[in-house]
Amino acid sequence: MAHMNIIAKSSSLSGAITVPGSKSHTIRALLLATLAEGTSHIKNPLASADCLSTAGAIPLLGAKIDLNISIEGELGTEWIVRGAGNQLHLPDDVVNVGNSGSLLYFLAPICATLSGATVFTGDDSIRRRPVRHLVDSINQLLGKSNESSFLTRPTSDGCPLVVRGPVRSGIVKTAGSVSSQYISGLMMAGTLLDGGIKIELSDPKETPYLTMTQVWLKKVGANVEISEDFKSIFVGGKTKISSFDETIPGDWEAVAFPLVAALIAPKSKITIEHIDSSGTQGDEAIFDILRSVGAKIEWDKENERITAQSSRLSAENLPNGELRVALSPFPDAICALAVAALFIEGTTVLFDAVGCRKKETDRLRVMTEELTNLGAEIEEGEDFLKIRGHSPVLSDGSPNPAFKIHGGIVESHFDHRIAMSLACLGLGLGANEKIVVRNAECCSVSFPHFFDAMNELGADFFETE
Repeated sequence: MAHMNIIAKSSSLSGAITVPGSKSHTIRALLLATLAEGTSHIKNPLASADCLSTAGAIPLLGAKIDLNISIEGELGTEWIVRGAGNQLHLPDDVVNVGNSGSLLYFLAPICATLSGATVFTGDDSIRRRPVRHLVDSINQLLGKSNESSFLTRPTSDGCPLVVRGPVRSGIVKTAGSVSSQYISGLMMAGTLLDGGIKIELSDPKETPYLTMTQVWLKKVGANVEISEDFKSIFVGGKTKISSFDETIPGDWEAVAFPLVAALIAPKSKITIEHIDSSGTQGDEAIFDILRSVGAKIEWDKENERITAQSSRLSAENLPNGELRVALSPFPDAICALAVAALFIEGTTVLFDAVGCRKKETDRLRVMTEELTNLGAEIEEGEDFLKIRGHSPVLSDGSPNPAFKIHGGIVESHFDHRIAMSLACLGLGLGANEKIVVRNAECCSVSFPHFFDAMNELGADFFETE
């Protein structure tokens, strides 16, 4: 993929935008369709790099997929998967997950239920993401077998990774704080094991995603029980997974970017269409978070749309004049909320966020580094960001001299959420300022054609060398 640098500057937004289907839902749908007997129809899938990595991996296990590609090469809006079902087999080749941590963490436990070894690798980012906790969890189900899963680089905590099976029904004890994704993978694997699987978590995080997995598993016929505190999960044994016909809801993780952009860009008012109101995506919490600081946003759940317009944001009506957000249930919101915090009069503390260090990048460190370069007052802690922000305007509408955020050259670090958040930041700058976001092509990981979609609202993003 060619490198792309994007210039962002003050712009006014208007019109309507539709965000892509949810990456989290799409990948779950593809994997469960693979385990199913029969043919599944997946409508409105997210045609992003991570989902295409998943679409490329599932035929290795015996499924067949039709992406309904047009003569012009455009991916279809309905993907059809003929499941492997009882013919599910060890992957025919090394599984290259690309940049997808979801695919890695979901599929590894599934492959561990099969007899033999599966090799996982991925891009440079994936090879730095931790997997030792995943290896330990899988090996707990191997009993006394000498054929355990292992890292190919003993001094590293990343891929390449060899997963050996078959594992057996049993109990897995793990923290759950590094990521929810491997827990979801273990839950899916439980549907392939006689006797099922029990997972005991000492420190569960990102719990809305576990609920999402539970909803999907129940939808296809599995018995899943999760305790109220998420510390105990039981998947009740080998299940004949049902094929399905489902529409993927819009991605709340993607909603965050046009939503924040509309609030900080001057004289803006937009509508975001096809909003997921099912309650299965933890990131919808950003709606109430932003409303709490004065965001002019409305959510019409019946018609599945949000309207948002330029707003003066302030934490003055919150306890101690401070916005505090615990991010462990929805860590992917860190980038968009950090940008919003720069425009909120008062202090914002984004805490319980240690999981943000183990994403495509260490997002606490990277956001601190890049926002500081743009004039932000930001403090980084082990599991938090503390940001002192200022509204560009005072309560009487006049310019606020305390607002010091300026333009500059920033790096995406090849992280899609970093790239989109920094580009949106540029829309709220002063008239003579601009931001150059380097290596912004990575947005395709979760929001293909992001810059085109935003330009249709008037963002005026343009490419530069």
